[in-house]
Amino acid sequence: MELRELETFRAVVESGGVNRAATRLNRAQSSITARIRQLESSLGVSLFERDGRHVRLTAAGDVLVGYSDRLLALAEETRAAVRRDKVCARLRLGTMESVAASRLPRPLAGFHQQYPEISVELQTTHSRDLLARLQAGTLDAAIVSDEVDDDRFASIPWHVEELVLVSAASDPVRDPRRMAGATLLVLGGNGCAYRRRFEYWLQNLRVIPARELEFASYHAILTAAAAGVGVGLIPRSVLDIYARRDAVSVHKVPARIARVRTTVVTLRGRHLPALTRLVDCLRRDLAKK
Repeated sequence: MELRELETFRAVVESGGVNRAATRLNRAQSSITARIRQLESSLGVSLFERDGRHVRLTAAGDVLVGYSDRLLALAEETRAAVRRDKVCARLRLGTMESVAASRLPRPLAGFHQQYPEISVELQTTHSRDLLARLQAGTLDAAIVSDEVDDDRFASIPWHVEELVLVSAASDPVRDPRRMAGATLLVLGGNGCAYRRRFEYWLQNLRVIPARELEFASYHAILTAAAAGVGVGLIPRSVLDIYARRDAVSVHKVPARIARVRTTVVTLRGRHLPALTRLVDCLRRDLAKK
């Protein structure tokens, strides 16, 4: 099994067929077909089901997709590590939606200017999903909330986020116990650490809301809160970039709920020069504030 065979395999998967892969790689169709057959022969399995010009992954091919990503990423990491003059790499970075919207754009822009040879691929989802992707090898690093108590991961502290309650400007939440029977505005899914804190806090207060409405982003939560739909717990960094700041009221919450450490996480024992440089950029940007 050779790296070129894996690269060809990934090109066929991503392009959706041999012809498109040949165009993408600027090679003859016969060359693509030959490399796929060599790979299948070395593995002893069929990777594609062929139907005329169309191909579909077999069960074995589906398994190989994840492994090929990891092997090719490791090969790229190896190439970067042995180059002393500069770091050329691809960094697959996962982050929470709130961080991608508020804290990450400026340092990421500075990073691209300083290291144009490093390609950053960004994915956004909840902290729990990010850790799962990191463990599966589809991410090189993840920016998550709260401490990660797992020996498989190594954490690098970045900043401390502050969470605040928001509601319509005409209906401020002066007493959290008033949220009994209210509508909570939360991010969809159960993997959001901020949502879990919100629900845990209300349980301790013995406050039972009427319902929870799920949204895809914190900006959508802010818009709903401004319209009087309900109450949300959001990062202050997101509130700071909201255009209609005067349309919402803000209420502080206890420090044990409000203060959340944000960390950069990678698999333990894995050294990524590109990530080291990105973390330096993140910390320098934070120091300027």
